[in-house]
Amino acid sequence: MNRLKKANIVLPVIAVVMLWIKTYIVYKTSFNIKIENFMQELILFINPLSFLLFIFGLSLFFKSRKTRNRYIMVTGLILSFVLYANVAFYRFFTDYLTLPVLFQTNNFADLGDSAATEIKWYDFLYFIDVILLFLLTKFKQKDVEMQPINKVNRRAYFLVAAAILFLNIGLAETERPQLLTRTFDREMLVKNIGTYNYHLYDIFLQSKSSAQRAMADGSELIDIDNYIKANYVKPNKDMFGIAKNKNLIVVSLESMQNFVINNDVYGQEVTPFLNDLIKDSYYFDEFYHQTGQGKTSDSEFILENSLYPLSRGAVFFTHSGNEYDAMAEKLNEKGYFTSTMHANNKSFWNRDIMYQAIGYDYFYSATDYEITPENSVGWGMKDMPFFEQSVDLMQTMKQPFYTKMITLTNHHPFKLDEEDKFISEYDSKSGTLNRYFTTVRYMDEAVKEFFQKLKDEGLYENSIIVMYGDHYGISENHNEAMAQYLGKEVTPFVSTNLQRVPLIIHIPGVTDKGKGKTISKVSGQIDLKPTMLHLLGVNTKNDIQFGEDLFSQDHHDFAVFRDGSFITKDYIYTDNACYSKETEEPVEESLCEPYKEKARVELDYSDKIIYGDLLRFYENREDQIQ
Repeated sequence: MNRLKKANIVLPVIAVVMLWIKTYIVYKTSFNIKIENFMQELILFINPLSFLLFIFGLSLFFKSRKTRNRYIMVTGLILSFVLYANVAFYRFFTDYLTLPVLFQTNNFADLGDSAATEIKWYDFLYFIDVILLFLLTKFKQKDVEMQPINKVNRRAYFLVAAAILFLNIGLAETERPQLLTRTFDREMLVKNIGTYNYHLYDIFLQSKSSAQRAMADGSELIDIDNYIKANYVKPNKDMFGIAKNKNLIVVSLESMQNFVINNDVYGQEVTPFLNDLIKDSYYFDEFYHQTGQGKTSDSEFILENSLYPLSRGAVFFTHSGNEYDAMAEKLNEKGYFTSTMHANNKSFWNRDIMYQAIGYDYFYSATDYEITPENSVGWGMKDMPFFEQSVDLMQTMKQPFYTKMITLTNHHPFKLDEEDKFISEYDSKSGTLNRYFTTVRYMDEAVKEFFQKLKDEGLYENSIIVMYGDHYGISENHNEAMAQYLGKEVTPFVSTNLQRVPLIIHIPGVTDKGKGKTISKVSGQIDLKPTMLHLLGVNTKNDIQFGEDLFSQDHHDFAVFRDGSFITKDYIYTDNACYSKETEEPVEESLCEPYKEKARVELDYSDKIIYGDLLRFYENREDQIQ
């Protein structure tokens, strides 16, 4: 009893040790953190400790045993929830939570089945230490008399915590110089400074980004404008204006990856219609999605603005109040009626607000469609009735029009009614991958009916149809099943290749009747805006954009991802390694070096535009740049 009186530091230390060990176990079992040497393993092991010592150490200032115990319990519960939230998020997105993502509360109600599939029966184990702490305080400390720790011992405690923090940061900086400047690489941050310190740093970054807009001025556009002008590529004379005054119909193919094109499951084609359509279209087989945490909304943002998404959160949420020079607004000025068609809630991904900033004339949302339980599955309206009703709505539009259609059925967790399955499920340990093929096949059939409907209603001949995959559908958490399907190991090189998504540009009268062409240029969603505007005869020479016309003879074979990885004609740079596309093996990093600066500069410039809301100065740009 007397010993316990003098040792009331025991409970916070027990809380620290249990959460520390639990966090490390979670690192090793729930996250795919790559460890290359003993030093990295040591850093990973110690990185939660300093934060936990500090946060639980605050209980040493409480004089009341009841208050201290309550603080320790609540703190342990909150930190355990933060850890578990990252685990659940990581299971699908292979990424860690950021503060902007947590602000996306409008999306939570719609996550439904996707969230439910990531919750496992054994997830209560992530809170086992909180349960043990509760039992300890409930049954083992009733007769312990509170005796606050003296100042000397308290100072010693926090000096130890500070020493561990500086040791952690010192080792991390030695292992990874300029670590805290790599804010786009969340895995690197978590691996080196820990989940809890990462979230503190994320809060700092959020406050910093808010300050950037207040301090920005139009002069910052000068360097950006000079860079863009120096890298501008001229459009292809034969293609510029080839679809002038035609309707532009853009179809965002939900979660559509390129590996299903011209592929099969047990002899059954996954995309039979698209396989045939490719022969009558311009098909880009080296086209990559470039989305970040905003997924579909990021793909929309990139398409409209030819800017990169942010490394944290979704621009649709964090910067919906910005000024933009979007494609919809430019087509408005050319007399186009502009709209988006998506049979979902207006507020999902903050679309009702962001679409106003982008400049759409109208948003056809769930209220504009006849949605019933019979024509819905998973996230909402099935693609077939969606396309059918959308074409009916198109007939009411003033021509020429630009409309962007966002499909839903091929969405995680890829559930489908039995009567809508045109292909057998795959057989692997991943139910997600197994079901994916069936929903892709359904979407392919829906697109087939969509094309026929356009022809039947007389809209086909005067339109061009652009279809692209918005982001990956199968995350790296399913690499084992993917390796089984592909028949080879999913290395970082293969994983990067799997980020290819289809891009199909179909121009009736130009590409149909077997006049299509497969174009193998390394490209990304950033290139969509200038490509489509040039086809419609709209000049983009003075636009603030980072994409290049895909039909230009001067187009560079280059695509950069939000995490700084990139692809060129000959190399792939990912996971801090340079790979030869010919051999698929690592090569000297110096071979990728010339492209690193381009990737860094473009991501940095794009961030400055968004964080600083620099396009609000766009009207005065020519006055400032002489």
